[in-house]
Amino acid sequence: MQKPNVHKPFLSEYGIEVEKVLRNLPPAVLYEEAIRNEPGSCIAASGALIAYSGKKTGRSPKDKRVVRHPSYEQDVWWGNVNVALEERGYAANLERAKDYLGTRPQLYVVDGFAGWDLKHRIKVRVICSRPYHALFMHTMLIRPTREQLESFGKPDFVIYNAGEFPANRHTEGMTSKTSIDINFNSAEMVILGTEYAGEMKKGVFTIMNYLMPKRGLLSMHCSATADPHSDRSSLLFGLSGTGKTTLSADPKRRLIGDDEHVWSEDGIFNIEGGCYAKAINLTAESEPDIYQALRFGAVLENVVYNQEDRTVNYADGRLTENTRGAYPIEYIKNAKVPCVAGHPTDLIFLTCDAFGVLPPVSRLTPEQAMYHFISGYTAKVAGTEVGVTEPEATFSPCFGGPFLVWHPGKYAELLAANMKKHNASVWLVNTGWTGGSYGTGKRMKLVHTRAIIDAIHSGQLRDARTKQDSIFGLQMITEVPNVPAESLNPREAWADAKSYDGTATKLSNLFKENFKKYSDGVSAAVREAGPR
Repeated sequence: MQKPNVHKPFLSEYGIEVEKVLRNLPPAVLYEEAIRNEPGSCIAASGALIAYSGKKTGRSPKDKRVVRHPSYEQDVWWGNVNVALEERGYAANLERAKDYLGTRPQLYVVDGFAGWDLKHRIKVRVICSRPYHALFMHTMLIRPTREQLESFGKPDFVIYNAGEFPANRHTEGMTSKTSIDINFNSAEMVILGTEYAGEMKKGVFTIMNYLMPKRGLLSMHCSATADPHSDRSSLLFGLSGTGKTTLSADPKRRLIGDDEHVWSEDGIFNIEGGCYAKAINLTAESEPDIYQALRFGAVLENVVYNQEDRTVNYADGRLTENTRGAYPIEYIKNAKVPCVAGHPTDLIFLTCDAFGVLPPVSRLTPEQAMYHFISGYTAKVAGTEVGVTEPEATFSPCFGGPFLVWHPGKYAELLAANMKKHNASVWLVNTGWTGGSYGTGKRMKLVHTRAIIDAIHSGQLRDARTKQDSIFGLQMITEVPNVPAESLNPREAWADAKSYDGTATKLSNLFKENFKKYSDGVSAAVREAGPR
């Protein structure tokens, strides 16, 4: 019998003295550890590990802190996204986390890479007390080979996950018992007061969102696919509910990744080694690739299951609507591994416009691309959140506001430079409503949106006829194969043109009001690229 990878003195250099350290265990052993040590964990009928994150079933963005330090203070976009924490407060949290971890009978260590590009990847070490967290990060980081583990050496970043233990609310800079702190000077991240595994995933993304632009590379919250017959890629940006995951699961394309990427001097590379998909209402018919990927080696988080046969009820959201499944990317049959590809031909900004006034597809100028990239617009509809009874505009800069470190203008400038250098086209695609707002109009048919995406990838729309929208200034595509022409001009699709004009003006004013907070960090040309 092979003995577990036990290293008693391994964490002494981190100031953590613990009886046993289990380092880089394979999934099968982490399954055993979870079943043995975590009440409630079990194995689903599909073979995935079911685990629970406790009270916190989602991220806590208001509790994220970035440690203020002179070496990078001028780089950070301080404010509601990056709340400053002084070094004294951070030192107290770090000591609190280490003290707690030192009381555990055993700890788990996971070593992995962030970034598939060998020149730009970083080495990440995770120190945690829950086997569920260890398996999650084993899945989400890029898994080193045995030879790479033997020569792993000093990590570039260390994550101390003491999420079972609360932060002290009296510590300087704390506003609750939860705190997620990132220190770019000491290359550390500390988690207190939340056991939600997604904090580690998005913590790594935040780290890359600082380090990559510092190297002149663009980190992006997007999915990416590649042409199966060439090395050219395509990027899909979009907030929750816009169809990013569904549209990136394209059997005619190779999947590079579903969430986090970097545009480098050589092309596109995925940051992660796994995918973290929403599982609520998942079916084999709606998302067959994701459904079959949730097997042995995957983690199912906060799902409800049948006690007798361990089948998962994906429609049951009694614990949370944010049920999730994490699985290695190679579990997707059309994944492109290694997860790298050439420069993108097309960048597609997805928006679910519940107001029903944006065109199904528009071609953007470079300035419009920067404007809409910084805006990151979509709309919530009634029923998606408590209290939402009519369309409500949502804006998230660069389609990933909570994870930015630099000012959004920094990422937009890198986007524009790469677009120009590599002759990439940018498209705004509305997957929302047409012929009226939510409640009156109809949702764009998925088959029509897929036809639009196919036409973009084939190059058919690069020289297609356009008509300028009078309110938003967008160049609307007027002809798309297999898409009804009457749906491509939203004003003409509405029964009442005056109602359209009034609703479109309302949304344009929301765009303008939102953009005011970014206007100081962009050029006049970008400021003028928004609604008229």
